[in-house]
Amino acid sequence: MARRRPAAARPAGEAAPRRPFHGRRHGRRLRAGQRRLLEDLLPRLAVTLPPGGGLDPSTLFARPVSGRRPIWLEIGFGAGEHLAWQASAHPEVGLLGAEVFVNGIAQLLRLIDAGGLSNVRLYQDDARDLLAALPAASIDRVFILFPDPWPKARHQKRRLIQAETVGHLARIMTDGAELRLATDDPAYARWMLEVLVGHPDFSWLAEGPGDWRRRPADWPTTRYQAKAEAAGRPPVYLRFARGHRSG
Repeated sequence: MARRRPAAARPAGEAAPRRPFHGRRHGRRLRAGQRRLLEDLLPRLAVTLPPGGGLDPSTLFARPVSGRRPIWLEIGFGAGEHLAWQASAHPEVGLLGAEVFVNGIAQLLRLIDAGGLSNVRLYQDDARDLLAALPAASIDRVFILFPDPWPKARHQKRRLIQAETVGHLARIMTDGAELRLATDDPAYARWMLEVLVGHPDFSWLAEGPGDWRRRPADWPTTRYQAKAEAAGRPPVYLRFARGHRSG
């Protein structure tokens, strides 16, 4: 067998190769109003990662008069109903949303435009790259709601909730920050618990069955959730706290 030649070193400052992404980026044809929002509003809210450097999320939002503005991150915001609700209910918080599905981005832009929301910024690419670029202890809450469960065994490596992802979350989340997860897939719920309960930096906040069977009051319902319940797939709501760093 011929010896494999070592890969050439990547020049300094050159971006790393794009990692494989599994999932839809486009859906139905967009309406004229949606295209207008993508052309006019999205450029004002879009987040671009600096080449070869990190991203300080506090620079994306207006600085508060005093103190530090909390930053919340939603990964895979779907149609944006939850993110827009949180942005409206918490104008003092900066909401950073990561999504690749263009139709979902267009729907969230409609909600932002209709609600006059000024505290939302959008990253429209692979969220794993965003996680890698964020500095330590910079995010105060993370939402990962109804991610694709990839139910086939050969596809489970594509699931967003993996040890590597949770490691990134532990790094970027502030001490005491909350991680919220939801799924209507029982197998994925067990997977989430196995990954998170076994991580030393996270503690499950549930004290009884009602804590994961009932949706908290500040967790708005979405169309996807309503469809899951109507189809007999009751969602599971999981809340974890990022522990305090030693020293």
